[in-house]
Amino acid sequence: MWSLAMAYLAAGLGAGLATIGGGYGIGRLASAAMESTARQPEAVGDIRGMMILTAAMIEGIALFAVIVAVLLVFVAKAA
Repeated sequence: MWSLAMAYLAAGLGAGLATIGGGYGIGRLASAAMESTARQPEAVGDIRGMMILTAAMIEGIALFAVIVAVLLVFVAKAA
């Protein structure tokens, strides 16, 4: 019972921190992209493409962490 409670706690903290970190990273990315677009408006297409690609990678890492947290709960229930 104690290990199941710890698994729930670890899954909740892990998923929450990964989501917060991903959101913070994408926010910083968008801020830097807007600043660089303001400095060099002619490069807006390249900046947007790089921003979307990087945001997808950050979101993928956060999604992977949430999946690991869910798997942790299911493995703890089975044990």
